[in-house]
Parts: sequence; structure tokens; C-alpha cells
Amino acid sequence: MQRSKPAPEDPHLPPDRNAHRVAQPEIAEMIHIGIDPGTTQSALLILTDRIEKAEIMTNYNLIYWARNMGRDAYYGGAKIAIEMIASYGMPVGKEVFETVLLIGQLEEAMRFCDVTLVYRKDIKMHFCHSMKATDANIRQALIDRYGAPGTKKAPGFTYGIKADMWSALAIATYHKDKWNSTQSPN
Repeated sequence: MQRSKPAPEDPHLPPDRNAHRVAQPEIAEMIHIGIDPGTTQSALLILTDRIEKAEIMTNYNLIYWARNMGRDAYYGGAKIAIEMIASYGMPVGKEVFETVLLIGQLEEAMRFCDVTLVYRKDIKMHFCHSMKATDANIRQALIDRYGAPGTKKAPGFTYGIKADMWSALAIATYHKDKWNSTQSPN
């Protein structure tokens, strides 16, 4: 059963200009979006009780999608987690700064959404309980949790997930677990 609630007003518009906002449906299952940013392309994964969308897209297309998602009633109330870069005291190159710039652009594009920055060390500790965990260890922890990807004839929960989409799934799952653990049982 879907009930409608009024869409949030845009605080940057005069009150009479908010009349165009449509009601957003309440969705029983919370939407968690995980983004693994990269220099030229990024992984996006939308997770509810299943994987709604998993895609590697150019950063230009990701920013375009992020700016327009606020207009889509389906994403109203979505929880978004973006992997953030952490400094470990080592010199970094141009690619790291470009990725940090992208993270800022994504936060700005989704300024009316609930955006959380997630650090890789938190993902490693959540899934593997070790800072020495690799991407392969995290991928295996996700397979242990959700099941094998399966085949085309018998697809599993993670069927079609590849490359950086695994990281986006880890980010979305981590955020979902943390969000669910903070909710009251009421």
C-alpha cells in the first residue's frame, strides 16, 4: 500500500513557486544508494530488498543523474552513501584530487538528499573486521551474505555485478546496515 506525503518545499523558491511539487509516495523498503567515485567513471548501485540498479557510468552522466534524481518521487527519502577519500600521509596525484572534486560535486547536486560520506576503512572493518582486508575479501563477504552471483539461467542476488559495482554494493550495504541499526523498533 502506498500513501502519499507532500514533497519537501524548495527553500530557494518563494512559497507560491513550490506549487509545482508533486506528492512523493512512501516506499515500504528504504532505498540505499551506494556510489564508488572514480576519476573518469563511477559505480552506482541502488539497493532496496533487491538490487534495483547497478551501473558504471561516466562522471558527467552521474552528476546529471544526481541533479535530476530529486525530481523523481521514487527517490524521495533515499539514503545515499558516497565513498570518501582518506589521507594516510602519502603523496597523492592529480587523480585523487579529481575524485575529491567529484565527491563535492555529487554532494552539491544532491544537497536536498540525505548524503553520507563513507570511508573505506569503515567498510573493511564492517565486513571483514580487519584493516588488512582487500577488495577480494569484501567481495567474498558480500557473496557470503547475499549468495553466489549465479548464471544467466539461474541468476543470484548479485548476478551482473562486476568491477567497481562490488564496491558500490559494499557501500550501500554498509550504509543500510548502519541506518537499520540506528532505527528504533517502533
